[in-house]
Amino acid sequence: MVNLAGFLVETAQRQPERPALRLGERVITYAELDEGSARAAALLRSQGVRPGDRVALMLPNVPEFVFLYYGILRAGAVVVPMNPLLKTRETEYHLADSGAARLFEWHQAPGEGAQGAAAAGVPHTTVEPAGFAAMLAACEPLPGVADTGGEDTAVLLYTSGTTGRPKGAVLTHAGLRHNTEVNSVEIQRMTPDDVVVGCLPLFHIFGQICTMSAAVRSGASLVMIPRFEPGAVLDAIARERATVFEGVPTMYAALLQHPSDADLSTLRMCISGGASLPVEILHGFERRFGCPVLEGFGMSETSPVVTFNHPDKPRKAGSIGTPIRDVAVRLLDEEGRDVTPGEIGELAVRGPNVMKGYWNRPEETAATIPDGWLRTGDLARADEDGYLYVVDRKKDMIIRGGYNVYPREIEEVLHEHPAVALAAVVGVPHPELGEQVAAVVVLRPAAQASGDELREYVKERVAAYKYPRHVLLVDELPLGPSGKILKREIVLPAV
Repeated sequence: MVNLAGFLVETAQRQPERPALRLGERVITYAELDEGSARAAALLRSQGVRPGDRVALMLPNVPEFVFLYYGILRAGAVVVPMNPLLKTRETEYHLADSGAARLFEWHQAPGEGAQGAAAAGVPHTTVEPAGFAAMLAACEPLPGVADTGGEDTAVLLYTSGTTGRPKGAVLTHAGLRHNTEVNSVEIQRMTPDDVVVGCLPLFHIFGQICTMSAAVRSGASLVMIPRFEPGAVLDAIARERATVFEGVPTMYAALLQHPSDADLSTLRMCISGGASLPVEILHGFERRFGCPVLEGFGMSETSPVVTFNHPDKPRKAGSIGTPIRDVAVRLLDEEGRDVTPGEIGELAVRGPNVMKGYWNRPEETAATIPDGWLRTGDLARADEDGYLYVVDRKKDMIIRGGYNVYPREIEEVLHEHPAVALAAVVGVPHPELGEQVAAVVVLRPAAQASGDELREYVKERVAAYKYPRHVLLVDELPLGPSGKILKREIVLPAV
């Protein structure tokens, strides 16, 4: 069965009564999830949705998201996941660009989705648990699963739009199934006895595949957390006796700093992705909670995982590991040639996980995948064992007086200071040097340090052209929907 929803059907047949989803006191078995998704598929058909149609979801991490996600796939349609916090004009753009046939929006959302749907002329359904349950109960389950091909589109996932308007990455059933298999079986080695904490947003590919889809594939139980709050997450891990936690670096930093005495001894594995995890945070988390953290690399366009620190191989802190099965990587120079060993180059990827392209954007697809190798926009180097290390985003590199400065290197040094909780290094315009190095820092609770002190701390540890001449202390850094630091929203004055 090629359809991604086949994982749910197969797991429900093996273990119908085991818990699939947990949200507070609410527990949904695999049999209930299977039937609910089949009824959701029937609901979609009754609303005129046909195979190949795009159906948009604007829901937080709630069971209804999972019912609809697999229901859409069972019906042969395409899931268009959207952030529930999008504003009206953003919603209108996503719906119009994708040509969505319908939008499902959570009842507690601000209502911008409904307004955007009206502007785009797209039918809109409000999802409220009791009302949605009644809607499903009125539908006879749609038998079977749509007979999709491996290259048929399963998910149309919009990128964050850091370099312009968001683009829809076209992800296939085969690519998502492959990534789910690798994540579930080879990296996380999940079993039906695992309890996975799902605080990563499910409208993001990391949460969709590495938590939700991997848990469904293996028959594990997914603890759903609609909104990340460190104390609540730590309590949930202890209460549910969770065995797997997955998050982005800012989540690990928040958990590490939270003054909780929650018992996390049941955790056997933690997964980090979405951005580079500072080594000091990795070591600090492992020391405090006694659970190993495995870091990997991925992106929306690669379904998502490309490389990982595999559990059966030596782990290297600070490294994103080696390629997953069936995936190849190269490091390329500006002319598209392989760099010499030890040199920095742009990470390029080829494999079954790579998207078909950007939705209705052939020129941008050709620029990103010019020769069968997807250009990630990330600069990296490889060591003698083939382990990869992301140096920085290509667009984030700072050129100061002709010298390249990689922000991640400076951020790692700042994180070594005991007072630093989070740090972001950016370039600011300079009339003579072109760019100057600046740092924006959040201190740990009750910690004290001045900008001058932090500047001198870094100055003692890196070459003279690298250290930040300006260090700004702030209460918080701008974060994206998945918890990644949004450097593009950091505004500093020219120097």
